[in-house]
Amino acid sequence: MNCKPLAIALAALVFAACNTPVKTKNEESGASAFSADSLVRHIKILSSDAFQGRKPFTEGETKTIAYLQDQFRALGTEPGNGNSYLQEVPMIDILSLPDTLMQVHTPKGALQLKGYDEYVWSTPKTDAVVSLDNVPVVFAGYGVVAPEYHWNDYEGLDVKGKIVMVLVNDPGFNNGDTTLFKGKTMTYYGRWTYKFEEAARQGARGCLVIHSTAAASYPFSVVQNSWNESELRLDNKDEKLLDAQGWISMEAAKKLIIAGGQDTAIIAKADIPGFRAISLNETVSTQIKTKVTYSKSHNVIAKITGTKYPDEYVLYTAHWDHPGIGKPDARGDSIYNGALDNASGTAALLEFARVWKNQQTPPERTVVFLAVTAEEQGLLGSAYYAQHPVYPLAKTVGVLNVDEVNNYGRTKDIMVVGQGQSEMEDLLKEEAEKQGRYISYDATPEAGHYFRSDHFSFAKAGVPALAQGFGIDVVGKGKAYGKKMQEAFNEQHYHSPSDEYQTSWDLSGAVDDLQLLFMVGKRLAYGHTWPGWKAGSEFKAGRDKTAAARTK
Repeated sequence: MNCKPLAIALAALVFAACNTPVKTKNEESGASAFSADSLVRHIKILSSDAFQGRKPFTEGETKTIAYLQDQFRALGTEPGNGNSYLQEVPMIDILSLPDTLMQVHTPKGALQLKGYDEYVWSTPKTDAVVSLDNVPVVFAGYGVVAPEYHWNDYEGLDVKGKIVMVLVNDPGFNNGDTTLFKGKTMTYYGRWTYKFEEAARQGARGCLVIHSTAAASYPFSVVQNSWNESELRLDNKDEKLLDAQGWISMEAAKKLIIAGGQDTAIIAKADIPGFRAISLNETVSTQIKTKVTYSKSHNVIAKITGTKYPDEYVLYTAHWDHPGIGKPDARGDSIYNGALDNASGTAALLEFARVWKNQQTPPERTVVFLAVTAEEQGLLGSAYYAQHPVYPLAKTVGVLNVDEVNNYGRTKDIMVVGQGQSEMEDLLKEEAEKQGRYISYDATPEAGHYFRSDHFSFAKAGVPALAQGFGIDVVGKGKAYGKKMQEAFNEQHYHSPSDEYQTSWDLSGAVDDLQLLFMVGKRLAYGHTWPGWKAGSEFKAGRDKTAAARTK
């Protein structure tokens, strides 16, 4: 036997083994496939002037949804809604034209409140005219019904046909008791949208949220400016709606309380457990005229069907829309391109689809890529999907949402918005640690950021949804630099024509973040576990219901 050829062959094998690069964890998992160049290509196109700011019902929408369909199709993903990549989202555009004055009638005489200066008022209804004639007013504390916190501001109270006046935020914010609700961290019960929903469920005709800059996290001027424009809402005929809803300044609310024969001390009493609502001895009268337009926008949906559990779903989401064309800035630019917000998140969605489609082993559960419309108008596209899901919510494992990506470099941390909500947070923490990173938390939880992006529409329906932002602990530059970069964008470019792609952007941190979300998705897509809500979450009851439906 000639051993020389065998020796040469063995030596060659040893040499090859010694010189074959060891795969990193990202390479082994497929996460290394994420590309900053690919992100930039999509961002540049989606945020170009040709897309006109991607506003629903415009040519910008037509171009955007056509581009997304073409890209999903080219990537080899399947249509996500039967044979179509589109889900129609019927909406109504309502321009409310309220009276300039609200007449207040009391036993001691009449007074008037000035529209815009003291309150803002609109209607979600499509009636040509909504008339409020001598409608009684009730101060209902925070307007909260929260069984898990043993709190019910409507207990023993009949508000049918009345206007409720309620405080923004929840009792934990003002009370100073960290054990009450979640202390300074806003729960959904503190969000103004919840106040309207609960008031409608209670049968009230109207709801006025009492403004406080500290409790709302923005000045009264913000609601003054935003409340006097047309508003989109879903065309949902089964939804319970108020006749009128809006905000009232703290000073004007105190004026109503005094005119109604009460002391303004009742405002502070609303923070104390056991508070009971108080009917004010007064009525109000006013009218709201409307101009109504019916139209349809579109969500874009693609999927990769699971091999083992095809009827269980992991969702990646991002909103494709932005405000479109508006008021020109100092440069005369009127196109609100929305490069970071949220062409970047939409580009990330396409990257997720590309990387998932190129996995050597297809996912066991179905992975869905959902680009939603009208986030800027109140999370309407995601809300519509949650109300009319293409895939059952009881079979939806979890949601990973991207609303903007990090454009200033790699960070040691990744931020979780909504600390302590769901077990999705724990999965992110574990994957971050594998990447040599850590999770940080929203520095201003009292502002309620968890309730301001599309993941929240799913959370309301009981589906665990991860909300993450970019970190600030920038590698080699520190936290002060990261905070400065975030503040600069919010102050100079957020919802401004200047939110355009810049060659100075560093998307290396965005790639790191997307890799983490991909790995969390893999934990869900290759397996059969069901993440839940943590104890104390206001959304846990919703998941319990979907779990019960899943096991039937």
